[in-house]
Amino acid sequence: MSETAITLAELVSTQPAAARVLHRWRLDFCCGGQRPLADACATRGIEADRVLAEIAEAEQPAVDQPPETSPGALVDFIIARYHEPLRAELPRLCELASKVERVHAEKPTCPTGLAAHLDAMHEAITEHLAKEEQILFPLIRSGRAHLAHMPVRVMIQEHEDHAANLQRVRQLTNDLRVPEEACGSWRALYTGLLELELDLMKHIHLENNVLFPAVLRS
Repeated sequence: MSETAITLAELVSTQPAAARVLHRWRLDFCCGGQRPLADACATRGIEADRVLAEIAEAEQPAVDQPPETSPGALVDFIIARYHEPLRAELPRLCELASKVERVHAEKPTCPTGLAAHLDAMHEAITEHLAKEEQILFPLIRSGRAHLAHMPVRVMIQEHEDHAANLQRVRQLTNDLRVPEEACGSWRALYTGLLELELDLMKHIHLENNVLFPAVLRS
């Protein structure tokens, strides 16, 4: 099988450095993770071999590697690595966006509407995390995976909503391009949003393409 026939999800699962490379090329490895690399690259006019070469040269980030792949261990890893940081980072980004809009409202490049959108994202993601931690994850930990099929389907649909919200962030920020006149807070906001996007994609990938398939096979 050609290397480029591997799916985006398989790439990220086997080579953690792939997540940042695919994100830089705007290749969706979370909700679109089942697409072969060759097909995803062709859609965006990218050479798949170039992407593979970049992944091979990239440093492997150990922090994104779950220590175990059992469903219970994955749940613990997801909460510590993704849920808790999200709860801290989202309010910070909401506050930064509000400040940028308030101070730079008269500038044509101001991301008008971003603060309200991030507030809505914050609410949706907070509710999503609570559903996972209070309903789905306890079922998984208790070995009652046969009762988890419907909650899993709901979480996958909400992941699609999160992905759409990330796309809306891109629309409101001119694709997260920092304008020349941006102040330090503005630049920090866009840097934080890029990291949020990457982390949320890795988070969704780990659930959609690793945890949930293991649960549904149980």
